[in-house]
Amino acid sequence: MKIKCDYCGQMIDEGLDRCPNCGASISAVNRMASGEPKTIEELKQWYVAHKLPPEETTRFFIGKDIKEPKAFGIYKNSKGDFVVYKNKASGERAVRYEGSDEGYAVNELYQRLRAEIADQKANRTRTSRSSGSRSSSSSGSGIWALYATIGLFIFTFVAIGMVACVVAITDKSPSEGYYRYKGNDYYYQNNDWYIYDLATDSWDSVWDESELNSTINSDTYRDYRIYDHNGSQFEDSSWYDSGSDDDDSDWDSDSSWDSDWDDWDSGGTDWDSDW
Repeated sequence: MKIKCDYCGQMIDEGLDRCPNCGASISAVNRMASGEPKTIEELKQWYVAHKLPPEETTRFFIGKDIKEPKAFGIYKNSKGDFVVYKNKASGERAVRYEGSDEGYAVNELYQRLRAEIADQKANRTRTSRSSGSRSSSSSGSGIWALYATIGLFIFTFVAIGMVACVVAITDKSPSEGYYRYKGNDYYYQNNDWYIYDLATDSWDSVWDESELNSTINSDTYRDYRIYDHNGSQFEDSSWYDSGSDDDDSDWDSDSSWDSDWDDWDSGGTDWDSDW
C-alpha cells in the first residue's frame, strides 16, 4: 500500500521508516505521542470528551463512510483496511490513507481535526475583535453627538477606536502552528517565525520574516499549513511559548470546544484542497 510523504509529497511504500526520496522520517510510531487516540473507538471517545459540536457541524465523521460533499472521515472498509478521506466541495473524494495501520490512519484524521479546532478558534477570535472594535467606534460617535462641547476629546477617542477597528479587520496574521514553504518547515507563534533544520533536527528563529509574512497570511495560510511534523517537535524547543495568547499549539490540552456550537463555521474550511 502507498502513502504520501508529508515532506516531499511523493507516494511511497507504507512500511518504510524514511522516505527514499527526501529522507524524512515517516514512522507512524514517531508521529504519535502517548495518550493520543490510536483506534477509531478511542478517537470517538476523544471527540466526545472534548465537547466538540455534532459531526454534522464539524464535518468530521469518525467510523463512517460519508458520501456527501464537504466531509472528513475515517472508516474500516470491507477488506479490513482503514480509509482516511476528504470529500471536497465538488463531491470528489481525496483519499489521504488506505491501509492496515489503524494507528497511522487515526493519527492522520486526529491531526487534521486538531488543526481545524485551532483554525476555528483563531477565526472566532478575529471575528470577536472586529465586532468589538466596531462597537467602540459606534459608541464613540454617539458620545460625540451628545457632548459636542468636548469635541477634541471625543474626536481623539473615535480616532483611536477607528484605528483599533482597522487593525483588527486587516489583521493578516496566520493561526499558530506548522507551515511548509519552499521545501522548509516553519512554526508561527506570537507574530514570529521559526524554521526547522532537518540536518540538526532543531529549530531556529527566522531573522528576515518579510517574505513569509507577505506570502503566508490569514487569507493564504491554509495553502501552506501542515498538520504534523516528523522531526523534533517545536513544542519541545526552547522557543516554544506555552503561555501565548491563542495557545492553539498546545493542541492536546486546548482542543476542547468552549463555545456555542453555532460559532463553528465549517464554511470557512478549504474544501477544494486534497487535505
